[in-house]
Amino acid sequence: MRGATRMAKSFTIEPEINEYVASTKGPHSASERVNELLRRAMLAEKYEHLEAEAQTFFAAASEKERTGTRAFQNAALRTFLRD
Repeated sequence: MRGATRMAKSFTIEPEINEYVASTKGPHSASERVNELLRRAMLAEKYEHLEAEAQTFFAAASEKERTGTRAFQNAALRTFLRD
């Protein structure tokens, strides 16, 4: 785990979460387990944001762009079939 600079913070945790951390921490401390879970959650949230961004980007293609793409694909297919 990371041991560089750590900050002591105080957060309120629901009892179910505390029980889960206690039962899954293994030989490590509860703080290390919480940090591991938070890192995973941060990464999952990052991927969710990137996925939403990608969906927005690809959904923004206009019909004109799609028409151009289809024309290019058809021309490429005709070239392949001719050769």
